[in-house]
Amino acid sequence: MTVDTTTGRTARLERITSESSVLVELDLDGTGRSEISTTVPFYDHMLTALSKHSLIDLTVKATGDTHIDAHHTVEDVAITIGESLKQALGDKAGIRRFGEATVPLDEALAHAVVDISGRPYLVHSGEPAGQEYHLIGGHFTGSLTRHVFEAITLHAQICLHMRVLGGRDPHHIVEAQFKAFARALRAAVEPDPRVEGIPSTKGAL
Repeated sequence: MTVDTTTGRTARLERITSESSVLVELDLDGTGRSEISTTVPFYDHMLTALSKHSLIDLTVKATGDTHIDAHHTVEDVAITIGESLKQALGDKAGIRRFGEATVPLDEALAHAVVDISGRPYLVHSGEPAGQEYHLIGGHFTGSLTRHVFEAITLHAQICLHMRVLGGRDPHHIVEAQFKAFARALRAAVEPDPRVEGIPSTKGAL
């Protein structure tokens, strides 16, 4: 992983392995503009939604061994997004820290709670039986949803509780989760004008 530039609440990171090549640029204080190309179309759709609803400007350019499986590329993109979030957040001074959102998509409903805690932790529950086996859009397996959130939370060092409260359509179930995460993340990383310094009694996050 190489960090090319990090200024303010922005980051630009590149990750190159024998399995994939990933470039991520993000701006926490953006307007939700995105340019996403991962060669996994459904993942592109989810990351576009993540950017739009978090108001994080996001560029992702990735290629990888998707002729074998989408897993490596999807995972490496999530790792790089997580690292980018961590870099852009800096010392986390002045942020709200916590955020939550409940988001519907037709019959699907997802609830996300985010803590910019400095401690990576994921609780992911509620997907209907068999969701992990669905192949969505021809490339994205349902099991990758949890894996994306695992990689982001680990590398961003945040805590995420994600609960699927209802749903039938596999596409809707995944998209509701990404949108709920986006809205919760938006709230958590926002500057709070009433907060002085780092929002922790420990003085560090």
